[in-house]
Amino acid sequence: MTEFEYKLELAKRAVTKGKLSRRDFTKFALAGGLTLTSANALFVRAARAEAKPGGHFRAGLGHGATTDTFDPATWAHGMNFAWGKGLTGAPLVRIDPKGNIVPYLAESMEPADGAKKWVFKLRKGVAFHNGKSVTADDVVGTVNYHIGPDSKSPGKAYLAGVASVKADGADTVVFELKGPDADFPYNLSNYQFPILAIVDGKPDLSGNGAGPFVLDGFEPGVKAHFKRNPNAFAPPNFDEVTQLSIVDPAARTNAYLAGEVDFSDKADLKTIDMLKSAPDTELYNVSGYQYYNAPMLVDQAPFDKLEVRQAIKWAINRQELVDKVLFGYGKPGNDSPIASAMKFATNPEPVYTYDPDKAKSLLKKAGMENLKVSLSAADAAFAGSVDCALLMAEQAKAAGIEIDVVREPNDGYWDNVWIKKPWCHCYWGGRPTADAMLTVSLAGDAAWNDTHWKNPRFNELLPMARAETDDAKRAAMYAEMQQLVHDDSGQIVMMFANYVGALSTKVAHGDLNADNDHDGGYMYDRWWFA
Repeated sequence: MTEFEYKLELAKRAVTKGKLSRRDFTKFALAGGLTLTSANALFVRAARAEAKPGGHFRAGLGHGATTDTFDPATWAHGMNFAWGKGLTGAPLVRIDPKGNIVPYLAESMEPADGAKKWVFKLRKGVAFHNGKSVTADDVVGTVNYHIGPDSKSPGKAYLAGVASVKADGADTVVFELKGPDADFPYNLSNYQFPILAIVDGKPDLSGNGAGPFVLDGFEPGVKAHFKRNPNAFAPPNFDEVTQLSIVDPAARTNAYLAGEVDFSDKADLKTIDMLKSAPDTELYNVSGYQYYNAPMLVDQAPFDKLEVRQAIKWAINRQELVDKVLFGYGKPGNDSPIASAMKFATNPEPVYTYDPDKAKSLLKKAGMENLKVSLSAADAAFAGSVDCALLMAEQAKAAGIEIDVVREPNDGYWDNVWIKKPWCHCYWGGRPTADAMLTVSLAGDAAWNDTHWKNPRFNELLPMARAETDDAKRAAMYAEMQQLVHDDSGQIVMMFANYVGALSTKVAHGDLNADNDHDGGYMYDRWWFA
């Protein structure tokens, strides 16, 4: 190392600690022979290297509805999923950037009886925002709230394997399962499971949680504002956070370009160059588990006929959708919801490609030639949904299929369209395990089974695979399930889409989670201002 290189390293450390200004660092670097571009790049990297407290982080989100509440049993989209993961709420566990499960509100978790029992020890001294101590009874009450007989919580499916949950003292919770489940702690990382304060036997659904931020204002469908929890057991970096619900993609882009937000998600890929060329902007581009889907309700005509479902699958040119809707920020799907990077992922055969003649043949076999169907779409489902539906309609004409594209309102889409209309668009943000993904979206009794598909063999295999500890046997069962979904279900996994957004270079972060958008839902307490 030369003398200059040694001094440069010291200067970079001084920048990281906030003890050297950009002006002084640049003068030093230029004197040592670096170009202005290199000096600026080194300064930015050094300044962003260490987390710093403070600042007001503002996020523009393509989510939110006037029906939103702080009841976790109603949460269904990317605005409120962070409430349970990294804002007001604190779950027992979280997912780290490498996909591992790690304790959060829990201090430890241990399996027993061959993973048929799980014992969680809680952190001591943790309180909800209103000062009430977090106890094992709160955990038990929270779980029972989701699994109760009258519960309509989408989280219920994740906990279907729970036989009982009991407190063992103030700081210990014991889950007894119906069968062994090595992945069980992953289920508790789901965003519907922040631990709720239980008062007089009932959960507090006001937004009072044990998370790193305290709710400071909420206008459903407009915005939510949070302040740092001064007593957080895992303190965040930002002092304040504001979420702005900006469902319209163009409005969201404009809000970012106008400096009204520091981050915007679900970028409108048609205008991505505007964001890429914006000053002081880093493109947030993460290849993960997210996919765009077109679920058909298999208990409603004409989708109750297998040949119709398969014909539509062959009548869609998925590569063209990736090229023209995702602009290359993703890859085609093949009707398995398990992303290729996930453990136990397969690619069922035959791979669906664009084959109008095969689609015609299937419709003729079903006696459904000249098929006419409606497809509901809105940008609330995913950015570019309407354009995607129109493109699908054009593609399907070659197979003799007429698709009537119904443009639905963004507001209320998840309440009034998804799982209500026979065929619509939606997105799935991905789940950390194959079991979680298949359970929440395809189990026969899952609240979010958005195709109403109930396949006896699939529903038999699902708990068997969950309980199997031999990886080879488990892989074989997950492969069979993915083949069943591919062949028989109403799912059309059109494409796996990268998480794409715009992020100010004033904001810094460490390694990013790929299991979900917004750094897995943890950006609010992990990120910081450089």
